[in-house]
Amino acid sequence: MKTITLEAPAKINLTLDILGRRADGYHDLRMVMQSVSLGDTVTVTESGDGFALLAEGITLPAGKTTLEQRAAESFFRYLDRPVPGLEVRLAKRVPAYAGLGGGSADVAAVLRGLRALYAPELPRRALEEIGLSVGSDVPFCVHGGTCLAEGRGEHLTDLPPLPDCAIVLCKPDFGLPTPELFARVDGAELGARPDTAAMEAALVRGDLPAVAGCLGNVFERVLTEEEGAEIRCIRAALARCGALGAAMSGSGPTVFGLFDDPARAHRAAEALGQKYRQTYLAAPVKKFRELE
Repeated sequence: MKTITLEAPAKINLTLDILGRRADGYHDLRMVMQSVSLGDTVTVTESGDGFALLAEGITLPAGKTTLEQRAAESFFRYLDRPVPGLEVRLAKRVPAYAGLGGGSADVAAVLRGLRALYAPELPRRALEEIGLSVGSDVPFCVHGGTCLAEGRGEHLTDLPPLPDCAIVLCKPDFGLPTPELFARVDGAELGARPDTAAMEAALVRGDLPAVAGCLGNVFERVLTEEEGAEIRCIRAALARCGALGAAMSGSGPTVFGLFDDPARAHRAAEALGQKYRQTYLAAPVKKFRELE
């Protein structure tokens, strides 16, 4: 029986800029993305018949084709082969609707697993193209590591890895639907944009304080007063605990802080965890070398 178990790392956005709305309804993005060690565990097993998704820690919507099933169907359509019976098990740790790409990471892990089991010769770029048919963050989650992401997120350029650091992730007890945030951006005055070029230069130098100083996310500019106040409160708490810099990830509302001192990061996670139950300690994750 074919089976494989893979980790599905979440992502954070070191920078996130929205360049404009496209004719196809999507938005052109320019962002620096980073894989982190907070992640789910995904097991793909060839089974007798059909597609089954079993998830620990979440309730699955009834009667809907899941992203994981869509990914499997797209994978075998690309290979021009029938879809075998498959069972996918998820052990969930990444919070949903958090700006951390948890669902995209799971889909990417399914694709990586299918590649390993059925088409190990398939180029990584082809797997990223298959992933894009399911979601805009999936190509990066297939790729992993530290990347400049452009277009919808599918044009990926490797960057030097984020220097060793501790990352504290803190999600307040509300969600921010991604389509609504994009709708708010359209026509909004976003002000000064994240300096993605400066972020790239800081990564090239391996300069963690400079990286922390370049963090930025335009979605923070379109939050309501209540949402923004909560995000600013978490950022301020991280700074008081010794974070070199902090920002919201993706469409939020998770806020992350970068620390050069693991002990301070641990204390920060403990302090924030007293108020915010979804608080995590993580580290950077490098590119998936098995796809080379």
